[in-house]
Amino acid sequence: MVAPWTNAAGESLFHHDGFRFALYPRQGGHAPEFDNLDNLLILGRMLGRIHLIGAVQPFASRPTLDSRSFGHASVELIRERFIPEEYRASYTAVTDQLLEAVDGVLAEAGPIRYLRSHGDCHSGNILWRDNAPHFVDFDDARMAPAVQDLWMMLSGDRQRRIAQLEVLLEGYNEFFDFNPAELRLVEALRALRMLHYSAWLANRWEDPIFPATFPWFNTVRYWGEHILDLREQLAALGEPPLELG
Repeated sequence: MVAPWTNAAGESLFHHDGFRFALYPRQGGHAPEFDNLDNLLILGRMLGRIHLIGAVQPFASRPTLDSRSFGHASVELIRERFIPEEYRASYTAVTDQLLEAVDGVLAEAGPIRYLRSHGDCHSGNILWRDNAPHFVDFDDARMAPAVQDLWMMLSGDRQRRIAQLEVLLEGYNEFFDFNPAELRLVEALRALRMLHYSAWLANRWEDPIFPATFPWFNTVRYWGEHILDLREQLAALGEPPLELG
């Protein structure tokens, strides 16, 4: 991670004119190539080290990634304030089915260990330089299953994702033991991320920077495509989970 600078008293959080701020050294880098298995081995080792520390104790203030906050609350917000009337019935039908499927997967998974996680481990939140990663953007850090920080690094068809997963876990298990039972959660977690992302934008839509930055959001076209994506994800939840060889 890129740690903030501290003053002589060891403080890293400062205040000015009603605002809180921190200062960080400049850290360059680019998104890692997840198709490169050597990169995945290195990332797996780093995540194993992160989770080894993350499992020591829970967050004091951060929330837990669960179906209620990421799924049900997100859907309620969109239904009440954002979904166009012509799409309301379609959105309601697909989200009802999707949430029922997600809740079923989570219930059937049994006891799963939750630990302190990054929570949003996609390529845009990793700076790759000198054959090593720096993780940034901890806004979504929360208590979550370990697999939450792994599944976003997998792409391609089923066989390709299994090959990527095996290399990722080869590095990960050098530092922390992964529970293979968590693999059944991947598509449920992906579904929750999809629902949460729309609600994240919706919750901030009154901030002028958001319509300027995300002009495609909250358009009729966006909601139509979003519903199609949710239907595809509902189908993915019905497929067998990834399995290690």
